[in-house]
Amino acid sequence: MITTRDLTKRFGRTVAVDGVDLHVREGDRYGLLGPNGSGKTTLVRMLLGLVFATRGEIEVLGQPVPKRVREVLPSIGAMVEGPGAYPNLSGRTNLALFDAAGPGGSRRDRRKRVDEALERVGLAGIDRRPVRAYSLGMRQRLGLAGALLRTPRLLILDEPTNGLDPRGIREIRDLLAELNGEGATVFLSSHLLAEVDALCTRVGVMDRGRLVVQDELDDLRTPTGRVTVGTPTPERALALLDGRVENHQGQFLTVRHDDPGTLNAELVAAGVTVTALAVERRTLEQVVLDATTTSADRVEAGR
Repeated sequence: MITTRDLTKRFGRTVAVDGVDLHVREGDRYGLLGPNGSGKTTLVRMLLGLVFATRGEIEVLGQPVPKRVREVLPSIGAMVEGPGAYPNLSGRTNLALFDAAGPGGSRRDRRKRVDEALERVGLAGIDRRPVRAYSLGMRQRLGLAGALLRTPRLLILDEPTNGLDPRGIREIRDLLAELNGEGATVFLSSHLLAEVDALCTRVGVMDRGRLVVQDELDDLRTPTGRVTVGTPTPERALALLDGRVENHQGQFLTVRHDDPGTLNAELVAAGVTVTALAVERRTLEQVVLDATTTSADRVEAGR
């Protein structure tokens, strides 16, 4: 669905995107992570033909971008750098204008498309208030509604849950999973680890313009070499595993061990009842922290 090769963008002496080889497959729920200033939004804008690359190649839905971007835009739903809207007009009117200006789509069915998009994002009861009176969360929902007007094959979303409360984030996440289940490929950029962790199956991590990680999320969660053991007799387990227990809370112990099967056999052979056994795996936060250098918002003294 999306492929880039050596994709690079310079603004003067600043390298915003540096040699990125991106691979988003059909049916993916792909999350692009990275701190503010890591190049995520610039990359997204290049995918949509809004910014021209300094070097490299882009292919979206089998077509080169920006050369043939007009051919693929009708199949793409996008929201970049927050929703754009005329502040003095209502949300419905904004969507109708957006639909009229976009490629493809019948005027006869416009009202139906607008109503269905508003329903899907939780704005079915929207009134005639101007957009300037909307909360940030309502504006974000309106932008997502605009991305859904044409039943897209590919969704490209930049920070889609920005400004939403926890319930709203859950609703949008469930909606994106539902759309993916209906056949849409989802590509979103975010700096929110929990958002990507809960939704995405494939992850890329940007750091200072470079794509430093790209893999299946399950494959990135590698074992840490620790096992969590549950037992009603933790004192006996502590005595047996002396020196290998890193943490003990109630009936649960965190044990340094590479093989949970061998550990279980050792405990059972010593007469220790085991009620739970789980391999500890790296969190997405650990993956990102290991792959990136520093926060883009950090300012050291003397700079």
